[in-house]
Amino acid sequence: MAALYQTQRAMRNMRRAALQRGVIGILDVGTSKISCLVLNFDGTGTFRETDGVGPMAGQANFRVIGAASTRSRGMRHGEIETMAETEKAIRTVVAQAQKIAGVRVDHVIACISGGRPASYGLAGEIPLASGKVTEHDVASVLAACDVPDFGRGREVLHAQPVNFAVDNRSGLADPRDHAGNKLACDMHVMTVDGDAVGNLVQCIRRCDLELAGIASASYAAGRASLVEDEQELGAACIDFGGGGTGVSIFIRKHMIFADTVRIGGNLVTQDIAQGLRVPLPVAERLKTLNGGIEATGRDDRDMIEVGGETGDWESDRRTVSRADVIGVMRPRVEEILENVRQILDAAGFDYLPSQQIVLTGGGSQIPGLDGLATRILGPNIRCGRPLRIDGLAHQFTDPSFSSAVGLALFAAHPQDEWWDFEMPVDSYSARSLRRAYRWFRNNW
Repeated sequence: MAALYQTQRAMRNMRRAALQRGVIGILDVGTSKISCLVLNFDGTGTFRETDGVGPMAGQANFRVIGAASTRSRGMRHGEIETMAETEKAIRTVVAQAQKIAGVRVDHVIACISGGRPASYGLAGEIPLASGKVTEHDVASVLAACDVPDFGRGREVLHAQPVNFAVDNRSGLADPRDHAGNKLACDMHVMTVDGDAVGNLVQCIRRCDLELAGIASASYAAGRASLVEDEQELGAACIDFGGGGTGVSIFIRKHMIFADTVRIGGNLVTQDIAQGLRVPLPVAERLKTLNGGIEATGRDDRDMIEVGGETGDWESDRRTVSRADVIGVMRPRVEEILENVRQILDAAGFDYLPSQQIVLTGGGSQIPGLDGLATRILGPNIRCGRPLRIDGLAHQFTDPSFSSAVGLALFAAHPQDEWWDFEMPVDSYSARSLRRAYRWFRNNW
């Protein structure tokens, strides 16, 4: 266990060292595109203990000095399918970002959108021997959380304390120095498929890069797209990606649930290609330039030349109407939203004080999506763009870059994770969190 715990702390220390040196890379490896941001930290930010419980709590000021994006290769449903193709794409985008930034990037923080994420709410409770909460007590209550059997091959990606309570006083972000007789903690644990994460780690290492952190793309998209009040009062972020649609729920500025629908924009493109008998590149262009959800009477008369290279004059001059494109797209988008609705219902989203839902990701830009989402998901819908960060070019501020921007915020404004605390090793039970981290020993 000591080795596992130390590898997690070592990765956090690697991130801190990279921030102190001033440069770190952000790598969003998605199904449709791979993005890289190079962040420069000015050194004026400090990690202040008053900003949170753990030693990583705090903030640092940063600026984007390089950004690049390229078409993703070798990815399917947010997971690596062909290692060599993905490695080539990562090397390409990192080289482009480094050239723009004028500096070399050795350490990166990456996010993963696949891996079939699953969420668990854990609880722990301990008596307070001294009548006051100490840092040792905070670590002890986290170690006291009883962990279920996540299943074979499942590994923990996030383990964040989301609430502390001293006696009957709940909702504490930092319980230290509070007087009482009992300390309780609620923790959100997110697991993913170990092989999916392991392949991503291996691919990044093959690109001669050191991994200084890894996060869920759903978590990153929520950090970037939800405003502060939404994160505090409760909101869901729906990230429409190419290989899947991520769902994350936040309250009190913490993610408390995450899941994914393994249907994304790429499947919509395939539907257009099959339904209208056009090549995939033409289908992608039709979706991007002429797609939509709501058809009007005019769309029947709005004809689009699809062209072709078959050599058949009649076939190559073929046209389709915009209504045809919409007719193919709408059923698949409805299917995605219905699946999202089922996930939100299973998560108990209706019990949150606020039922705000924010749509982001590249697919959220489909015309009419917000209206259809209002009918299926609820009335409180808005389309969200990522927060503006210093130095980021305008072309990288649309919703398709929400995960990349959120990952930059994750690097500069980290939230406490289980491995940030000095755990009392002798307090672990047989089902303690140490069992969940055996994978990290083998991969870091």
